[in-house]
Amino acid sequence: MDKKSPEVSRIKDKYYISAISSMIDPHRLILKEEDLFGVFDRFGDILPMGKNEQGLYYKGTRFLSFCEFRVSGLRPLFLSSGIDEEDILLTVDLTNPDLYSRGRLLIKKDMVHIMRSKILFEKKCLDYIRIRNFDMQAIELRLDFSVDADFKDIFEVRGMKRKKRGKLLSPEYKDSGMTLTYEGLDGVRRITSLRFSRSPDRVRDKTFSFKIKLDPGGREDILLTINCSMTDARQEEPGFDVTVRKSRQKLAGKIRNCTGIYTSNEQFNESLKRAISDINMMITKTEYGLYPYGGIPWFCTPFGRDGIITALESLWINPELARGVLLYLAARQAQDFDRKKAAEPGKILHEARDNEMAALQEVPFGLYYGSVDSTPLFLILAGAYWRRTGDTALISRIWNNIEAALLWLEKYGDVDGDGFLEYVPHKDGLRNQGWKDSHDSIFHQDGSLAEGPIALCEVQGYQYAAKNEVAMLAGLMGKDALAQRLQKEAGELKEKFNEVFWDEDIGSYVLALDGEKRPCRVVSSNAGQVLFTGIADPDKALKIAETLTSDAVFSGWGIRTIGANEALYNPMSYHNGSVWPHDNALIAYGLSSCGLSEHFIKVFSGIFDASLFMEFQRLPELFCGFQRRRGASPTLYPVACIPQTWAAGSLLLMLQASLRLGFESDKGRIIFRQPVLPEFLQQISLKNLTVTGKKSVDLLIRRYGEDVTIEVQRKPEDISVLIIK
Repeated sequence: MDKKSPEVSRIKDKYYISAISSMIDPHRLILKEEDLFGVFDRFGDILPMGKNEQGLYYKGTRFLSFCEFRVSGLRPLFLSSGIDEEDILLTVDLTNPDLYSRGRLLIKKDMVHIMRSKILFEKKCLDYIRIRNFDMQAIELRLDFSVDADFKDIFEVRGMKRKKRGKLLSPEYKDSGMTLTYEGLDGVRRITSLRFSRSPDRVRDKTFSFKIKLDPGGREDILLTINCSMTDARQEEPGFDVTVRKSRQKLAGKIRNCTGIYTSNEQFNESLKRAISDINMMITKTEYGLYPYGGIPWFCTPFGRDGIITALESLWINPELARGVLLYLAARQAQDFDRKKAAEPGKILHEARDNEMAALQEVPFGLYYGSVDSTPLFLILAGAYWRRTGDTALISRIWNNIEAALLWLEKYGDVDGDGFLEYVPHKDGLRNQGWKDSHDSIFHQDGSLAEGPIALCEVQGYQYAAKNEVAMLAGLMGKDALAQRLQKEAGELKEKFNEVFWDEDIGSYVLALDGEKRPCRVVSSNAGQVLFTGIADPDKALKIAETLTSDAVFSGWGIRTIGANEALYNPMSYHNGSVWPHDNALIAYGLSSCGLSEHFIKVFSGIFDASLFMEFQRLPELFCGFQRRRGASPTLYPVACIPQTWAAGSLLLMLQASLRLGFESDKGRIIFRQPVLPEFLQQISLKNLTVTGKKSVDLLIRRYGEDVTIEVQRKPEDISVLIIK
């Protein structure tokens, strides 16, 4: 191999980070708190290795790019590491290697236990080292902390090259630590302040050294506090235990009104607990409420599509999240035309960033609208939120935004006036603007790429559902004429869609129509997402279910993005043969909605089984689409984001689909429509399932063979629980 092969290159509109095998280390530890997140190796260090993604990031900039802990000049020996079940605390257990002086062994390995703990809170990373001597004799050690900050923009870390950067100031050493400052080209000073709990014995080249003497059984603690800010003001530095307590209190407040879920399957409980913890970690407080950021490391920012789908997945246990998403996106809705940002009046945001390169418009993603589906999905979420909560006040508050989004569908989303939503590839941004946004993800049967305007099959389903949801809300707002018009248009769209997009030969809806209205005759998971929207004719829904759960499409772990017989199929590709948990969850939800229980359970079981093989039982953004083999685990996709919020929400949505749980909150009703539980779930307990406002119920669901019973353990008198069998 050419040693000078570039690790970063550009393919079409995507920056590609080379996955050189010797540099890939899939074991990484992630922490996040609000706009601060950290990517660490298994030792808790930050090193320039693998995909060079490790670091401490704040608001799209890497505030710490190097942090290595050594014992007497050597890296300690690794014992174990992990993240607690709440995604708050990172803990690493280490020990000393054999330590020599002038060829003589001074301290044998495994004599010193080193516990390293990290937590992020209020723009700080606290790195706590506790050392204990288990030797029978007193020992002397030197602890070294080497640190640095490159203040690279997240897009630089991903591989983009800049013609010019800001000014990196010389480090300032003071107060038992160091301050590193970067003056950005956007006029913002970014500051990393490092403070140790005791004064170092030596400081040289950003390395802080401490001499430690320990008697037998003796212990020594050192705390490193790293503060990331855009101000020179000195920040409060609470102790480690105080910070852990405050962090847990904050989490308790965040989940106070969430539904508690407990099942008879402890493995499922663990997967679900991790999923909920991941969602809570990714939730960030904005001025409009709570918003789930996309994924770590590359998408730790608000995304329209991701936020909406995560809100839909978790709506039944935490409707407050959907409220925050709706308000945030309404406030960021496009008002004018801006070609570089792909903005049109009424269009809903694709992505928002406040990093340096976005501020300087070196990338168009400060406020970027290059998404064809965020707008109809926004309308779907608005309707779903009202049914879940009965919160008419919020609908009234964002009604103008709903009307503007509806106008976008009709005036700008339908590029050529044929009734279908399309997108035109964006020169400065994304070529493809559905959820599969790789440059080669939309193609014809022969493998040739589709040229726009492109009408994706699932987006027509989104439009259909959006019109029905807004029709319902229009009736609520007293706009009966609008409601009737939208219902009529939805019916016409359904008829035309089933006529134009259906392909009997492939047993599915076609992937898309290209700019010449030629169908992309490709078996894809996109067609599966059509099902939950209600646009599919019943006979076609069954055929799609059979197609997507066949061996050519279903890997055993989940439904692939495209079938194995398609021209561009590659189980190791990003969008052309891999398995995406959120994609499978939406398909499973649709299968259940259509009454296709056998197919639904097959998908639900596959994704749950896959979670059992993942580190921390955490579903990643995607994994490879290789066929399931006996005794083997799913094959990881090495550069997948993990955690990824809509992947975390997958099990929640599939559990709701299993319960076939719905709400009529304006009438105080919880409805179960022919629930069906897989064999691995014999019993489910739901605690604090809210209905209207603060009213809630406790339920116990049991599986008896093919039957399901529901026991109401607690409920207010004015709340009803209906079971339809």
